[in-house]
Amino acid sequence: MKTYGLIGFRLSHSFSKKYFTEKFLKEGIEDCVYENFQLDTVKEFSALLRTDANLKGFNVTIPYKEEIIPFLNDLDAAAKEIGAVNVIKIQEDGTLIGYNSDYYGFKTSLETFIPKEVSHKALVLGTGGAAKAVVTALNHLGIPYQYVSRNKSAQSLSYEELDQNVMQEYTLVVNTSPLGMYPEVDSFPAIPYEFLDSRHYLYDLVYNPEETLFMKKGIARGAHVMNGLPMLIGQAEKAWEIWNSK
Repeated sequence: MKTYGLIGFRLSHSFSKKYFTEKFLKEGIEDCVYENFQLDTVKEFSALLRTDANLKGFNVTIPYKEEIIPFLNDLDAAAKEIGAVNVIKIQEDGTLIGYNSDYYGFKTSLETFIPKEVSHKALVLGTGGAAKAVVTALNHLGIPYQYVSRNKSAQSLSYEELDQNVMQEYTLVVNTSPLGMYPEVDSFPAIPYEFLDSRHYLYDLVYNPEETLFMKKGIARGAHVMNGLPMLIGQAEKAWEIWNSK
C-alpha cells in the first residue's frame, strides 16, 4: 500500500486528507492511502521517514514549507525560485525532491478570477512561504506587486501605509496570512476596506470558512472576492501529477 501524507504543525482541519481519501474512492485507486503526520518540530521529519517503507510523497503545510528544504536532496526549478516547498516526492532510490504546487494552484485559479483585459497591481498580505509562491506566479503573469507586513521594511509596506492613494493604485489584494482561518474566524487583515470599490479583486488563500471576514468586508464595498479552495484543488491535483510522474 503506497502511503502519502500531509506534514505540518496543526492538521486537525486539513483539506488534503479528506480530498485525497475521496479522490482514491471516487477513482477506484485501491493501493494508496493518505494520512496526516503532525510534527511538533521539523526535526521529527527524519524519524517519520523511517516509520513506513511505503511512503511515496508528502504535502507540506505551515510552518514547514521553508524549514523542510535542508532535509531534501534536490528542488525543482519553481521550488528553487520560490524558496518554499509544499510537495515532496520520494524517488525509488529514496531521494527526496521538493516541488511547489502552491504556485501552480494560485496561478491557474487567479487567471480565472481576474479579467485579462484589465491590468492590475497587487498587494500581497504576508511574507511567508505561501506569499513566495504567490509573488512568483504574479511575476510570471507580469503583475507588479508589493508586499504588506506588520512592520515596514525595504521589501514591504506596513499596514499603516495603506492610504487611499495606495488602495486606488493596487486593485488586486491577496491575503496569504492565516488571518480569518477557522477557528479564528473573527480576525481579518487590517487593510482600509473603506477605500475598496468594484475595481478591486480580493483573493483570500484561506478556504475555511468559505467566506472570511476579509471577503465579507470586500463584498460590502462592491469588490470581487475568491477564497483559497480553487488554489487548493489545483495544487492537490498538481501534487498527484508530480507523485505519479516518471
